[in-house]
Amino acid sequence: MLNIVGYVLITLGAVLLVISAIGLLRMPDTITRMHAGTKASTLGSLFVIFGVMFLEPSLWFKLFFLALFILITNPLSSSILARSTYLKHGFLNQSGMDDLKEKRK
Repeated sequence: MLNIVGYVLITLGAVLLVISAIGLLRMPDTITRMHAGTKASTLGSLFVIFGVMFLEPSLWFKLFFLALFILITNPLSSSILARSTYLKHGFLNQSGMDDLKEKRK
């Protein structure tokens, strides 16, 4: 039974990683590409890691810390990349809202 749960989680994770890759290709600007790449790839990676936890319970301790590391660093790195892109190139979206305009200069 644990094998089935593990394989289902790994499959869901792989599907989310493919959706993330498609989102990186389809999104129109840098900020939305980072959003697609971060959200889906973080969740997809976590599903794969949890699936492996079900398949290999002896590795749960290492895999737990790997999942925690991914959960902390992926959104943080995306936020830093988005901010540096904004500071270097300005606002890249067509909505017209710019909350950081006064901090840019």
